[in-house]
Amino acid sequence: MAKLTIVQAVADALRTEMERDERVVVLGEDVGVNGGVFRATEGLYERFGEKRVIDTPLAESGIVGTAIGMAIYGLRPVAEIQFEGFMAPAFDQIVNHAARIRTRSRGRFSCPLVIRAPWGGGIRAPEHHSDSPEAWFIHQPGLKVVIPSTPYDTKGLLIAAIRDPDPVIFFEPKRIYRAFRQEVPEEAYTVPIGRARTVREGRDVAIFTWGAMVRIVEEAAEELAGRGIECEIVDLRTLSPVDVEAIVAAVQKTGRALVVHEAPKTAGFGAEIVALINERALLYLEAPVYRVAGFDTPMPLFHLEDYYLPNKDRVIRGVERVLSF
Repeated sequence: MAKLTIVQAVADALRTEMERDERVVVLGEDVGVNGGVFRATEGLYERFGEKRVIDTPLAESGIVGTAIGMAIYGLRPVAEIQFEGFMAPAFDQIVNHAARIRTRSRGRFSCPLVIRAPWGGGIRAPEHHSDSPEAWFIHQPGLKVVIPSTPYDTKGLLIAAIRDPDPVIFFEPKRIYRAFRQEVPEEAYTVPIGRARTVREGRDVAIFTWGAMVRIVEEAAEELAGRGIECEIVDLRTLSPVDVEAIVAAVQKTGRALVVHEAPKTAGFGAEIVALINERALLYLEAPVYRVAGFDTPMPLFHLEDYYLPNKDRVIRGVERVLSF
């Protein structure tokens, strides 16, 4: 079994599905001859040709609009937006068209479309290259939102997204694109959309997180374990639809909860998790749920990036705050 990085798992998933299903096409800026800005589509142009790996002009709305038409008429397009911050120009196409095709047509049409984008901070990139806009899309009914944190999950979730009958926003944490390797099966497999993963069992506090923050939380949990504090870590993997049962079960088990994400705190998805816990598991809580998040500012330039992003020490202080209530 090969050991792949996350970005290699993306390429492997695309190749696997393009070999299995000739309806799968890839389109975006520089995805063809150049193999993508992060090399996530490297080798696909040579393997499948210009009719299935399509270089587009620098026009995000046009990329997504074209992909929507492809999807409605029977293809399985995977559109790449080079950085998450550039999804805003395609926002109209995503929320007013892709997300609404099924309900607008009363179920006569669906839109089996995947929109991939490198996501989040941590690589010292300039403005519009380090954002965490997942809450924009979670709020829109009709979209699924997926953010993996391991190579295994990346391949399985991306294949599941390509096979899904409705549009999926697939955010890839670029900070950990090449941070580590993991054994990934060569054959096709799926990881179910909508299911969380328990990364670490614990009895004292449940920590809910996703994307690159999973590794940060694991570092904090390891240090806290040395003090006798056992954290349960839940990688949500899919934010829409979120795994409600997994969240409730972890709160029932530990009685305390923390949410960690790198998006701005106000109206971030952490707030929705807090509300969900209040609705479904309030009587199990021994302390208010606390959030460790990015700040309510645009992602700063690189010399302040480490200050903006949650780190191990901020997570530890969050756990201490929840436990000391």
